[in-house]
Amino acid sequence: MIAGLPLTDLPIPRHAGAETIAVPADRGPGHWVGAASVLVLDGVHYLAYRSRRPVDDGRGGDVIVARLGSDGSLTELCRIDKAAMDAESLERPALVVDGAGSWRLYLSCATTGTRHWRVEMLRAPAPDAFVTAGRRVVMPGDAHVGVKDPVIICDEPGWRAWICCHPLDDPNATDRMWTEFATSRDGIDWTMRGPALQPTPGRWDRRGTRVTAIIERGDAVIAFYDGRATAAENWEERTGIATGRPHNLEAVGDAPVAQAPQPYPALRYAAVVDDGHRTAVYYEAGCEDGSHELRREWFERPGARPGRGDRE
Repeated sequence: MIAGLPLTDLPIPRHAGAETIAVPADRGPGHWVGAASVLVLDGVHYLAYRSRRPVDDGRGGDVIVARLGSDGSLTELCRIDKAAMDAESLERPALVVDGAGSWRLYLSCATTGTRHWRVEMLRAPAPDAFVTAGRRVVMPGDAHVGVKDPVIICDEPGWRAWICCHPLDDPNATDRMWTEFATSRDGIDWTMRGPALQPTPGRWDRRGTRVTAIIERGDAVIAFYDGRATAAENWEERTGIATGRPHNLEAVGDAPVAQAPQPYPALRYAAVVDDGHRTAVYYEAGCEDGSHELRREWFERPGARPGRGDRE
């Protein structure tokens, strides 16, 4: 049992038979789409996801905001490129609707000429209206830690975030990562509350633990997270499960719960949403040719149901 749920009731990706939502423009290692943030509003699935090229060909270049049709087709609503954000790369965004009905897009930006990452926010009246004018740094990190890939919840209890942190003390080892928990009154000024999920020596996730999805059950939470054991597994993370309180999560089991087949086993950046009838899990999956695609699986069991907002 995990937070009162049998493991079989959790929406754990099976990979086989998943629906492909988006594919990269080119094929091969480093050509990826995914790292999606998803929310459901009035029954419609909205996505923000990034496209990426190989490291020697520009890295993460665009974040796309899109609406997903009932037939699985994507309609692009707007696109933000890294040049407009003064960033060397863009990684996983977070798409949120706040309590006033305003749309927010949180962008993970690589600071030019460094190994540092920061998170900036755009605000718009509708998901097709995001522009970079008025962008604002809301999670700056510092000289010691880069921050990126936030999972953000905005609801009646307030603003909460799980933020991926990368230490900058060794420029050859900035792939190391852990997840911090943070709170805010307005989604702009954030207070770090300490590590929520850290790597465990000797485990499959000893190099990094990045929370990607949160399912709340009262005071307890179930988290999906990306883990890796070595620097060589960077970009090919697999999915694990952790549970506990928002600020104090503990990994469950001794192995990943989901991965793609070798030789590219990536199954990462899981996002979990519920439309009132079924639960959908979106994730980035490795392909036989080294590309990564954005995929989706449906689960009929209600289990623990995320609600409004980016409760992924």
